[in-house]
Amino acid sequence: MTQTTDSFEEIDSAVVRFAGDSGDGMQTVGERFTDSSAFAGNDIATLPDFPAEIRAPAGTLAGVSGFQLQFGNSKILTPGDAPDALVAMNPAALKANIDDLPEGGMLVVNIDSFKSMNLKKAGYESNPLEDEDFRKKYHLVELDLTGLTKEALKESPLKPSDKVRCKNFFALGFMYYVYGRPLEPTLKFFEDKWGKRLPDLAQANSQVLKAGHNLGDTMETARNRYQVAKAPVEAGVYRKISGNEALVYGLVAAAKLSKRELLYSGYPITPASPVLEGLSHLKKFGIKCVQAEDEIAAMGVALGASFAGDLTVCATSGPGMCLKSEFIGLASITELPLIICNVQRGGPSTGLPTKTEQSDLLQALFSRHGDCPLPVLAAHSPSDCFDCAIEAARIALTYMTPVILLSDLYVANGAEPWLVPNVSDLPVIENSFASTDEEYVIYKRNKETLARSQAIPGQVGLEHRIGGLEKGEDGGVSYDPENHEEMSLLRAQKVAGISKTFDPIHIQGEAEGDLLVIGWGGTYGAISSAARNLRDEGFSISNIHLRHLNPLPDDLEEIMSRFKKVIVPELNLGQLNLLLRAKYLVDVISYGKLQGKPFKVSELHEKFLEYLR
Repeated sequence: MTQTTDSFEEIDSAVVRFAGDSGDGMQTVGERFTDSSAFAGNDIATLPDFPAEIRAPAGTLAGVSGFQLQFGNSKILTPGDAPDALVAMNPAALKANIDDLPEGGMLVVNIDSFKSMNLKKAGYESNPLEDEDFRKKYHLVELDLTGLTKEALKESPLKPSDKVRCKNFFALGFMYYVYGRPLEPTLKFFEDKWGKRLPDLAQANSQVLKAGHNLGDTMETARNRYQVAKAPVEAGVYRKISGNEALVYGLVAAAKLSKRELLYSGYPITPASPVLEGLSHLKKFGIKCVQAEDEIAAMGVALGASFAGDLTVCATSGPGMCLKSEFIGLASITELPLIICNVQRGGPSTGLPTKTEQSDLLQALFSRHGDCPLPVLAAHSPSDCFDCAIEAARIALTYMTPVILLSDLYVANGAEPWLVPNVSDLPVIENSFASTDEEYVIYKRNKETLARSQAIPGQVGLEHRIGGLEKGEDGGVSYDPENHEEMSLLRAQKVAGISKTFDPIHIQGEAEGDLLVIGWGGTYGAISSAARNLRDEGFSISNIHLRHLNPLPDDLEEIMSRFKKVIVPELNLGQLNLLLRAKYLVDVISYGKLQGKPFKVSELHEKFLEYLR
């Protein structure tokens, strides 16, 4: 629904994509556009898209970097299927993204970059901007961003090469004009980032941002302007947050809630490295960070610190999980609490390191020696990472077990508004520390949780030993076959019993019907949007999203039984589908996608329709 005013066309939402070379600052302008939209009161969802190569040749398809966001006047669950407006800084960016731009969409191009050499690098035999059919297909806005930036900064003391690098903010200023975005948050960003250290740079970027905005007011081709009203929100303090940022804050909150010191041990790996970077800036909260020499060492440090009584965390991606598997098994048999975060990316091996995937579920469940089931949970959105971190800590400390928390690149790098919670509303996390007032029996278990109690090394009267060899209840090494089976069963029963503490599954739609869609992780937004649209069209479709993947919720089987068909969309080849079919003997339909890209709402809409007609 749209409404035209004298200066703006009122729209419910818009999708904007910025694309250019890695050095063109597309992530930066995307983040600034996101901040400005949040400041304007819109709901937002983002999708940064990085090239896999660190130094891909400039002007090539391999080096294209992009950032897409959707902002609107109601709840936004995805960054959008296709852009309403595409900003292409060079021919390669155009070539890599133009197929996604619908006919009639706004296309803003930097014409200075459309030279024969750059066209050839991008694989163009001729300049597409000179093709009449191409020009008629889109709302084309040609800007000489390089020349306009130089003109705006002709009095600036910056070096010529540094002046040209400001052209991304000229493009941003122009898009601010088109969509009625406020400049103030970005101007403040310039001042905060460079005002004291590099005042000339801060001034230059401010000048070109304003120049780009002013240009829009003078261009006939930019007369179409759009306005998106504020989204209704619950009262409170909001901020924009990414999944990795939310994970950082959730881990710190969990440490405070459990009254334990937090130790993070990690090895840099895309896309989990920001967790280490974020925690390293929070030392004032007593956070200890260790950058280990490799993934195995990082896990070993975390395990040792857990033995000493800290709340310990590792974050990695799929390849790192492979290397940690032996130490994860040791954590399981010793029953020590720690959190292993796996921010999933495309695999196997190096695979698609900067693209999203959900292919580590089976690895999280089974990739260890011996029978050692562990709790596994998955975050479904950037802000949900905060709650999942606290939930992972609750389970780890209550049940004395390592916990695997799954995120994915789409969730980790995406951003959305977050209602900052009141600390008094956060749950209390109980510890299972042994008391010096009674004899300490290492593997004596709590009757309700089957968890053992933890004793901090060095306490008089609580001396003990643990290790990788199977033990009896008293902690003594035992090779007895029956004891090994009993201890293995107890560890498995402990994990299985965690499901008794889960809240009932929330069903979107009716409690019974023709089709139930089951999702997990970062597919939440696309699944929820597609199912909601089909319900609005009159179809009998409901959807649920699983946070806990091991153990599965107790009410899942009964919910599935109330629907004629069940489908599981996943960014893998059907891993959750395999589990559901095996556990519940239900003919669950699998719909997998393995392209390094999230689901589009439109493709899920069409797939669900196949089973509803």
